[in-house]
Amino acid sequence: MTTNLDTLVTALYVKIDDDLAGIARLPGRPPKLGHSELLCLAVMQAMLGFHSEARWLRYVRAHHRGMFPFIPQDPGYNKRIRAALPQIKRLIRVLAKDATLDEVRNMLSDDGLIPR
Repeated sequence: MTTNLDTLVTALYVKIDDDLAGIARLPGRPPKLGHSELLCLAVMQAMLGFHSEARWLRYVRAHHRGMFPFIPQDPGYNKRIRAALPQIKRLIRVLAKDATLDEVRNMLSDDGLIPR
């Protein structure tokens, strides 16, 4: 795991968590994977270009286990992502306003995750 990607993931999580601060949690037992963590995983998946959810979850389990202690199985992840799609779209718009594509691309290309 590289430092730039860790920093990007941490900043992304903080931004998402701050953005969701005013939203009340539903009653009942809290999920093992928080909503902010789920949205962070979904945005990371899109940013890093993973089209297959199964491959993405394998990648996260192998490389980001320390940042995401609980990673759901494929059906659970798929179900929660589909339910959160409107929030994911809104979040991507918010992120697009805050950071230029060049800033994000430079961070990812420095890590070798995308070609320059």
